[in-house]
Amino acid sequence: MKLIVLACLAAVALAAPRPEDDPVAILRDDRQDDGDGNFKYEFESDDGTFVSAVGTPGAEGQSNIQGSYRFTLPDGTIAEVTYIANENGFQPQSDLLPTPHPLPAHAIEQIRFAEEQRAVQPPAPQPLAPQPPAAKPFPASSF
Repeated sequence: MKLIVLACLAAVALAAPRPEDDPVAILRDDRQDDGDGNFKYEFESDDGTFVSAVGTPGAEGQSNIQGSYRFTLPDGTIAEVTYIANENGFQPQSDLLPTPHPLPAHAIEQIRFAEEQRAVQPPAPQPLAPQPPAAKPFPASSF
């Protein structure tokens, strides 16, 4: 029994996470909060990570934030994202973000043709309002 407990303790010790790299030093951590919804912060570390944001109160009660962040990819290239976050949502911009493939020429031609057809076609007829049923005459009496 003691051997099993000892083996479990050894397994837990070996499974404990170990840092693979040296700790990352923080070079700068500047924060400013005016208390009225306006704020600004910048953060930079020695591994190339950089974060910056400026926030202001929005007209619809939200925070409007404009900022960017930068970090180093495993291949050594620098990745950067700039963004705006406001009443229209989060709007990032970066060369890293996927973009839709351009439409082929035949698809663009089909779209142009459909827009031309919509422009020259008369509007679709509106359905008629339902009419009340016609009154039926009373049957003649047989007296």
